[in-house]
Amino acid sequence: QVQLVESGGGLVQAGGSLTLACAASGRTFSLYAMGWFRQAPGKEREFVAGIRWTGGAIDYTDSVKGRFTISRDNAKNTMYLQMNSLKPEDTAVYYCAGTKWTGGWSLIERIDYWGQGTQVSVSS
Repeated sequence: QVQLVESGGGLVQAGGSLTLACAASGRTFSLYAMGWFRQAPGKEREFVAGIRWTGGAIDYTDSVKGRFTISRDNAKNTMYLQMNSLKPEDTAVYYCAGTKWTGGWSLIERIDYWGQGTQVSVSS
């Protein structure tokens, strides 16, 4: 089993920045990749960014490219999401995710582990 704990959410004005962190514990060696998803009220959970635990290959959804940066610290088993130039449409609960699946991020059902979520609210 793997446990994921997010931190760093909050309220920020449009144009501001936040950094989310996800601390992983347990059998983290079993993970192929970790990532961030988000879910806004009334909408489906969507992929935001992902990073392979080995090698560091990175993916972003188009709407956050150039604004968000995902990174990891393997020694601390921690993943980060630096969010800059935040927009009101970025408002959502952000979830840390861990997967053993090597086939990409398009199948949400392939996520093996979820964190509890952290609220990010961006005011206009």
